[in-house]
Amino acid sequence: MSLKKKSIGDVVVLTPKGSLIGDEETSAIQKTVKELIAEGTRKVVLDLAEITWVNSAGLGAMISALTSMNKAGGDLRLANVTDKIRSLFLITQLFKVFKTFDSIAEAAASFQSDPPAGVPPLE
Repeated sequence: MSLKKKSIGDVVVLTPKGSLIGDEETSAIQKTVKELIAEGTRKVVLDLAEITWVNSAGLGAMISALTSMNKAGGDLRLANVTDKIRSLFLITQLFKVFKTFDSIAEAAASFQSDPPAGVPPLE
């Protein structure tokens, strides 16, 4: 699995490619999110467009990343949730936990209208 990182203003977009099914893949996401928190990033979008499959370890990694961001006063939002992942989220009720968007642009823009806890909205 590869993990690309880019910035849109103060929002960091992480785009993993491949499957989120094992320690190597899931550790990369968790490690990157922790590094971003240490650097002061509080707004992260996880772009799932290039994810082919997610198992319980992958779901756990996403939940862990969200929890880490929330504890730091930030938020992690999901973009481009594929049909396979969408059905998994419906079964597990994770749509109640994650804020999901159809595109990276929508997810990034959502931080302006609904900022993470502890982050004041732009005036």
